[in-house]
Amino acid sequence: MPPPPPLLLLAVLAAAAARPGCESAWDAAGGCHRPSAADSATCVDLQLRTCSDATYNRTAFPTLLEHRSREAVESSSEYILLSVLHHLLEGQCNPDLRLLGCAVLAPRCEGGRVRRPCRRMCEALREACLPAFDAIDMAWPYFLDCGHYFASEEDGCYDPLEALRGGLDAEEVLPSGLPPTFIRFSHHSYAQMVRVLRRTAARCAHIAKTYSIGRSFEGKELLVIEFSGRPGQHELMEPEVKLIGNIHGNEVAGREMLIYLAQYLCSEYLLGNPRIQRLLNTTRLHLLPSMNPDGYEVAAAEGAGYNGWTSGRQNAQNLDLNRNFPDLTSEYYRLASSRNARSDHIAIPQHYWWGKVAPETKAIMKWMRTTPFVLSASLHGGDLVVSYPFDFSKHPQEEKMFSPTPDEKMFKLLARAYADVHPMMMDRSENRCGGNFLKRGSIINGADWYSFTGGMSDFNYLHSNCFEITVELGCVKFPPEEALYTIWQHNKEPLLNFVEMVHRGIKGVVMDKFGKPIKNARIVVKGIRHDITTAPDGDYWRLLPPGSHIVIAQAPGYSKVIKKVTIPARLKKAGRVDFILQPLGTGPKTSLLGPRRSGPGLRGPAGGAGPHREPEDPGQEPLGARRQPTAGGSKPWWWSYFTSLSQHKPRWLLKY
Repeated sequence: MPPPPPLLLLAVLAAAAARPGCESAWDAAGGCHRPSAADSATCVDLQLRTCSDATYNRTAFPTLLEHRSREAVESSSEYILLSVLHHLLEGQCNPDLRLLGCAVLAPRCEGGRVRRPCRRMCEALREACLPAFDAIDMAWPYFLDCGHYFASEEDGCYDPLEALRGGLDAEEVLPSGLPPTFIRFSHHSYAQMVRVLRRTAARCAHIAKTYSIGRSFEGKELLVIEFSGRPGQHELMEPEVKLIGNIHGNEVAGREMLIYLAQYLCSEYLLGNPRIQRLLNTTRLHLLPSMNPDGYEVAAAEGAGYNGWTSGRQNAQNLDLNRNFPDLTSEYYRLASSRNARSDHIAIPQHYWWGKVAPETKAIMKWMRTTPFVLSASLHGGDLVVSYPFDFSKHPQEEKMFSPTPDEKMFKLLARAYADVHPMMMDRSENRCGGNFLKRGSIINGADWYSFTGGMSDFNYLHSNCFEITVELGCVKFPPEEALYTIWQHNKEPLLNFVEMVHRGIKGVVMDKFGKPIKNARIVVKGIRHDITTAPDGDYWRLLPPGSHIVIAQAPGYSKVIKKVTIPARLKKAGRVDFILQPLGTGPKTSLLGPRRSGPGLRGPAGGAGPHREPEDPGQEPLGARRQPTAGGSKPWWWSYFTSLSQHKPRWLLKY
């Protein structure tokens, strides 16, 4: 073949400069020649600190990126990126992406041959993690090109993320002679917790499954076990409930209660317990035993009885997760003073994303975004009481001030559903743990106890349809193992009784005259200034106290429908109230929302979580939130960091 003409040669050289890793390996046709996975190599010890936890300990040079020594790898911008990626992405996709990148920068070497990582792992991570790169205006790294540096199973690839599961897939054998229904009332390490949840889901595969909602800052899966008649999918008219434990890492009783509850539900369902079968056949229940597994590891290292009041409370970023959610309560108080403004389903302010948001917090928000939760409880430790929103005082200077929501009556019923069947909460001794709440019935409005912002319960109520209470399970945050069985006996019935409360009030479907479901229609209850919205299938659940209520269903482009509903005091099953909305006609659609809100800190009509538009995914930063748009084509905020550390400017990280 004759040599390429000068213009073509310049184009080839330009392409080589734009795509690092091919400086001396371009062929005459402009393609990049790299060694195949089967090429021979000399294996040497892997001595890269950032890759020290890889599943292998031997690598080879030159690498897939043509780095010819350990020093060349360590001075490269690719390696620098891997070492700071978890900080840039605030814990998201950590350590998955780092280990995936290590598999390219320091390829696995076995028996004198290089093995490439599996393409399917790369593709799965790219799909999951690309939004995190978009949020900081960073391009997907070229060396994580799934079609270029990775191989298929047929070519003998390996899983570089195998280390993340280290021992979690191994079955824990119960002592001989014990039945499968046996519950071990002990503290569970992270690996033990994962094994118990997976084993439980396997025993009850027809009603249970495990899934992850994300990872902690240190890379541990936030594992959920779900119970439902059809696990893995939302069923029409079936309400969704979540129970969350261990939001503070050193408050461990809730973590253990949910591990025990999962095993109990599975066993009792299989044994034919009619109450449990009825509950799980009519409810979709999600249990997240540990929202803060990193903090738990810190607390568990000290052990029960030795743990301090705060050791392990925060996550690995030193963030209190129950102070890390958006402060929507302040915005609620501002909106509540305006007669026509909506004060429910409040959007997340843009400035919230400019601060430090924990990956655990983002995972919860994304979870809420994808599942139409109706009811929730967060399990804590340090006292013996049930609190309910609002947790932030309506007068910020007041540390203790009764600050009710519009659903005060319903929240009190939910709190009492737990406290009234808890033997210790009903104990009449004022000298016991939680005795100072005895005259209140062991329930209290959160802000009337102590006021704080950024709590998960307030966020649930003001951003979604979900009503969440907070349960303090006892005065000892990390109880000794011998106390766990008693704590379980005290909390088993309250947990079940609380979950059953999701069937109080009314439920139904909102549809048009053709039977087509209307998503995000508003369900308004006269006298309660807090609307809920319909799920994608048009179904809704409105928790309401007994009595007569005027209920209104409305949506843009439709005439509203008004019904009077009476809920008997002893009714333990939600009343069915459907709505069929008629179109307003061919004229301009009339909005029934009142004036739209906009302004600094709130998403306006162009993007945001409103009642009649698809909300943005709160599990990720909205596009542009952290970008803080650059003027005149200037570089993103992270660019100066890379250019100061390496002589090679990683222009491949720039999106434009």
